[in-house]
Amino acid sequence: MTRPRLAVVGNSENRRVTLFLAAAARSGLPAPRVVPWRDVLTTGGARFEPDEVVRLDSPGENPDVDALLRGPGDPTRIGGGPRWYAALTAAVGTLRGGRLLTDPDDLAVLFDKRRCHGVLADAGVPVPVSPTSGDGAPVPRDWSEVRDLAVAAGLRRFFVKPAHGSSAAGVVAVEIGSGGRVQARSSVEIAADGVHNSLRVRRYTGDDAVGAVVDAVAGETLHIEAWLPKPSAAGGVADLRVVVVAGRATHAVLRISGHPMTNLHLGGRRGDLESARSGFESVGYGWDRALAVAESAAACFPRTLCVGVDLLPAAGWRGAAVGEVNAFGDLLPGLAGLPGRADGLDTYAAQVAALDEWIDDAAA
Repeated sequence: MTRPRLAVVGNSENRRVTLFLAAAARSGLPAPRVVPWRDVLTTGGARFEPDEVVRLDSPGENPDVDALLRGPGDPTRIGGGPRWYAALTAAVGTLRGGRLLTDPDDLAVLFDKRRCHGVLADAGVPVPVSPTSGDGAPVPRDWSEVRDLAVAAGLRRFFVKPAHGSSAAGVVAVEIGSGGRVQARSSVEIAADGVHNSLRVRRYTGDDAVGAVVDAVAGETLHIEAWLPKPSAAGGVADLRVVVVAGRATHAVLRISGHPMTNLHLGGRRGDLESARSGFESVGYGWDRALAVAESAAACFPRTLCVGVDLLPAAGWRGAAVGEVNAFGDLLPGLAGLPGRADGLDTYAAQVAALDEWIDDAAA
């Protein structure tokens, strides 16, 4: 069998790209051709040979590329999300030839939390309740409208998320208590020079303070969804990132945090995955059933080789729902594959190993 000839659209200095190139080298494949996002954005696109298999990687962590996508400014600022989204999807549309490992239409849904939530819900994937799910849903313009939509949907604890955001940038976790008392936690920092995403999760108390934070990110096209209770683990609350390759869950990491956002860069930490497996098994829900929920979310994007699914275990491990599906959710360095699913493979090696069969299935 002729092995695929690989190309990568990415930021060549980024470890995502270097890790994928290393996986290709270990498998004996020729070095993939790297096409920088900067070149795609400044030269009107890129062309690939018919036999090239093209991986799209994250355009993040490069200030020049960030400026091309959402305009000049501090890379830590929260702003320009809709422009970033429009520019990225337009840039993907300028790629010609080859076979893309991430379908452009899938990418457009994956980077729109409102649309993605609607697609998952329509497919019967368990997701948190949301009053902003799917095409045609209301777009709240400020805190007052966010609060009204949430309360009308019966939500007293909910997340407010920029529709095109990533890495929890701009996310606000809101709680409305008895008597209408409001508090929130977020990595949003309102400074003299604008609104920024910081590495510290702050607590905001009172309607005015919470309203100011939500209003500061309201231009990012907001999505609201229920804040589901999570199980306790190792002194925090826990959820999972599950990597699904060619329709099969291959890797999982348990993320534990002392605050609502479990992202590892915001102070979350990797936990003992066995505690999650045993938790699901101990109540009769089952580990394989939990992984199947993540796979059902990935099945909504069958023309995309790999996605990262944020799996939300129910309190007490009695169920699971899907919070988000990430187009570039495979950056988990050093994470071993799940036994019997990706033994001895990291997330990138698992994708390389799946290429031949996935390409054949996609062409069928």
